[in-house]
Amino acid sequence: MKTTRIKFLALVISFLGITTLATAQKSYTLDSKSTFSVAGTSTLHDWEMKSASGTGTANLTIANSKLTEIESLSITLAAESVKSEKKSMDKVAYETLKTDKNKNIKYVLKSAEKVNETTWELTGTYTIAGVSKLLKTTVKTTVTQNGLNMQGTNKITFSEFGMKSPTAMLGTIKTGQDLTLKFNLTFNL
Repeated sequence: MKTTRIKFLALVISFLGITTLATAQKSYTLDSKSTFSVAGTSTLHDWEMKSASGTGTANLTIANSKLTEIESLSITLAAESVKSEKKSMDKVAYETLKTDKNKNIKYVLKSAEKVNETTWELTGTYTIAGVSKLLKTTVKTTVTQNGLNMQGTNKITFSEFGMKSPTAMLGTIKTGQDLTLKFNLTFNL
């Protein structure tokens, strides 16, 4: 009888250990295939600048092929890795971003709230042009074989981050105040 109980307890402890291991929080690294972009308007045309040079990490819990917790998330993007199709536009963008003093654009998660199986609302600090601002971002998540894909957008303005809307051609071309940040992030083990 005692031998049976001991075997049963050992089996239960082993099962609990495996279950805990299967749902343990793990650290994931941002994949180099992740992309970032910023889009806006001007009196001449709509524009978009892109980058695929971000670095970052996330501490996530994935259980039964479902994201159950986002404990931490941080992203760093070299400000001058964001590029358009025109070098003159890039130069104006870097002046606006004050890249001589602020080399990076950063995001640090403060909290994450699950909306449904594939949607989360993240609250985090964006640091752009040396100014930090706490914003909410809704993201769509997909659990992959090696980790997690996260896609989302956020609307911001130049003035929120202490920047002036760029102008060109002696002020005849003006950039709109509103910007759309887009990201498609993949985090792998």
